[in-house]
Amino acid sequence: MNKIHAAITAVQGYVPEYVLSNQELETIVDTTDEWITSRTGIKERRILKEEGAGTSDMAVHAVNGLLKKRGITAEEIDLIIFCTTTPDHPFPATANILANKIGAVNAWGFDLQAACSGFIFGLTTGSQFIESGKHQKVLVVGGDKMSSIVDYTDRATCIIFGDGCGAVLLEPNTEGNGIMDAVLKTDGSGEQFLHQKAGGSVKPASHETVDQREHFVYQEGKTVFKFAVTNMADVAAEIMERNNLTSDDVKWLVPHQANKRIIDATAARMGVGSEKVMINIERYGNTTNGTIPLCLWEWESQLKKGDNIVLAAFGGGFTWGSVYLKWAY
Repeated sequence: MNKIHAAITAVQGYVPEYVLSNQELETIVDTTDEWITSRTGIKERRILKEEGAGTSDMAVHAVNGLLKKRGITAEEIDLIIFCTTTPDHPFPATANILANKIGAVNAWGFDLQAACSGFIFGLTTGSQFIESGKHQKVLVVGGDKMSSIVDYTDRATCIIFGDGCGAVLLEPNTEGNGIMDAVLKTDGSGEQFLHQKAGGSVKPASHETVDQREHFVYQEGKTVFKFAVTNMADVAAEIMERNNLTSDDVKWLVPHQANKRIIDATAARMGVGSEKVMINIERYGNTTNGTIPLCLWEWESQLKKGDNIVLAAFGGGFTWGSVYLKWAY
């Protein structure tokens, strides 16, 4: 019997309509389009403006589009893994809320939180359920409403993040395509450099935490940049070495869209030319868990069966990792 791999059989994305440009940010904080572009590569980002709308609402658009594209119903989904840093609520899980909204009555699910590496952690987790033979259709969703935890008086962080969501469907594959390998890593000593200060059990919400603006993303940019450049590049190179891949073998690099300079450093470490790198950071910014599935969605028409694809990410906490997959359709 041929080995079962978990293959991506459909992908879909969604971004809100509202565009927050660098020019608009110039009117909000002390910054310039040139400064933002030269340091991050970002020109604009999408913001979810609808009153009362959360991360699950973006996921509904993405998943319904995916189901229609694949020609299946929500009732056929076995499991939903929702990778997010901005859940609708501390509980219940956003995966459960999504299941209810789309009618996935036969699915169980949970949220996975690994900051910007969440989607590749979720992809690897979902693949285990497929490979076990116990599940046939696993939905892995990566999405964030980062505008809900961004301080728009902090010019260091408000320029980086946007809102968006992507989703992929994992199904069994016995042709040798699908998720082949993953290298995943964490280092909790990075907590102090990129985190949200209040809102958890250590420092619950209070008048004081709100007044001190501690419910937003806090980042020590230089430290995070240094860790990200090194670790994201190293882990992408490591997965190539483990699987005897040369730069010629790699058809696409799909990097987390945090910073254009980090993306460039990762591609250089792999020896991969810019023509093989998926980049949409200039239009969407950093959508955290949404970046990699949104890239796959936008480049889907260019992907061919059997293509060797390397995903790489780095996130707060710290988390980082790389996934090697062979495209299945």
